[in-house]
Amino acid sequence: MMKKIYAFFICVFFLFQLTKAQDTTAIRFANQIKAEELKKYLSVLASDEYEGRETGEKGQKMAAEYIMNNFKSFGVPELKQLEKGYYQTFPLDVFQPQKISLTANKKNYKQNEDYFTYSSVLFDSIYNLKDIFFAGYGINSNNYNDYDKLNVINKTVLIVNGEPTDKSNNSLISGSPKLSDWSSNFRRKITEAQKQEVAILLVADTKLKEDYEKNEHRINSYRMSLSGEKKSDGKKSTLVIFISEEIANALLKKNKINDLIKSISETKKPNSFAFSTQLELNVKQAVSLVQAENVLGYIEGTDLKNELVVITAHYDHLGKHDGVVYNGADDDGSGTSAVIELARVFAQAKKEGKGPRRSILFMPVSGEEKGLLGSDYYTQNPVFPLASTVCNLNIDMIGRIDKAHEGDPNYVYLIGSDKLSKELHYISENANTTYSKLKLDYTYNDENDPNRYYYRSDHYNFAKNNVPVIFYFNGVHEDYHKETDEIQKINFQKMENITRLVFYTTWDLANRSERIKLNKK
Repeated sequence: MMKKIYAFFICVFFLFQLTKAQDTTAIRFANQIKAEELKKYLSVLASDEYEGRETGEKGQKMAAEYIMNNFKSFGVPELKQLEKGYYQTFPLDVFQPQKISLTANKKNYKQNEDYFTYSSVLFDSIYNLKDIFFAGYGINSNNYNDYDKLNVINKTVLIVNGEPTDKSNNSLISGSPKLSDWSSNFRRKITEAQKQEVAILLVADTKLKEDYEKNEHRINSYRMSLSGEKKSDGKKSTLVIFISEEIANALLKKNKINDLIKSISETKKPNSFAFSTQLELNVKQAVSLVQAENVLGYIEGTDLKNELVVITAHYDHLGKHDGVVYNGADDDGSGTSAVIELARVFAQAKKEGKGPRRSILFMPVSGEEKGLLGSDYYTQNPVFPLASTVCNLNIDMIGRIDKAHEGDPNYVYLIGSDKLSKELHYISENANTTYSKLKLDYTYNDENDPNRYYYRSDHYNFAKNNVPVIFYFNGVHEDYHKETDEIQKINFQKMENITRLVFYTTWDLANRSERIKLNKK
């Protein structure tokens, strides 16, 4: 009996301590974050009127103005450091889809039927090629580098798309994890080719038609880069062309691509070699200039105002094509709505004399879908020194439920929280344990995650500048980057819960006495 009484008092004491640890002021303001408010913002941002918010286009400008007007209405002041108040404007070079004519051993082939390209930043060029290197799969999921024995600098290389299989059981060779999608696969291959300074990469794709149809929108969309940007390593971009099995065989002449694939599967070696052939390419690239905007809302801190917490989401999406609007309700209207709501609540706290000790910058950015361009521009041209930036909390897709969590919306994927600062990770965990009690899923935080999400949203531009980050994410779903990513499918209660978690984490980071420390660069 005494043991039961003792256990009871221990539980009461523990609950008392937990309650004591909670910040009642933080709870009061967090409770002002409402699903109805989030829905109000998203109903505007993801409406057809905003035409998919494509960077540099009318809809993106309308979204920027809508965000700015909300900041104004909350009493979030404009920044004197910016010429246009709330806008950090930046120029972008726009590259129209490349037109390429291709002739292999005197036979002409058709673009987007026999081959397609996903390249950019190459101007008009004519190539007459006679020597090509075959390099297996380029690089496979097991990081087996098929370029090891070749000198391919400024050369043309032919590789195979996909992953090598074990012929005995028709499965991926042991150690090669399955990649979730085509884009993850080719992104790694292109990265490796660029690293090897390959001039032209030909990718033999045995499922060319299927891959083209699956990615037609992206293939035929224009690309962008920061205007006048030069690669920091001085290397030229690699021209990448996906080619059919027929073209590959025409180039190889004596060899057949399927025989080479079979050989790689049997020997588990790339069997790389050089061969002579005839390939003619005529590449034409049209380039224009546009302006885009990041929208900055700033709440100045008190005694620690020279230090800064930055909260980001990208408000751009894929635009309107062939009369179809890609509204991007989840990607990333959901994250943008969360940033707007966080600005509203922190502005209200400031009005009531409960403003943060550190300053907070709310920054919806554009150009993410074109290569993380808005956040890249900001980190190259920071309004506040990056050395004074405590961390970046980035919200990209928080309104849907992925297949791994069907029927259970009470989760969020966290990526990057422990990469640069273990202390940030503990603060995040504590905010969730103390207040939100969501299931924190670290699946995509794994260094070996083939999706590489850590590198694929705006937080990464801060991370590569040694600013600790957390990326809040719900995972992809069947409507990702499709016209069906609509507001009717959004779970606003889930959005509310995650936005409150971001609030509690920000509240701690902005008000604690000691700045979080870096454990790794």
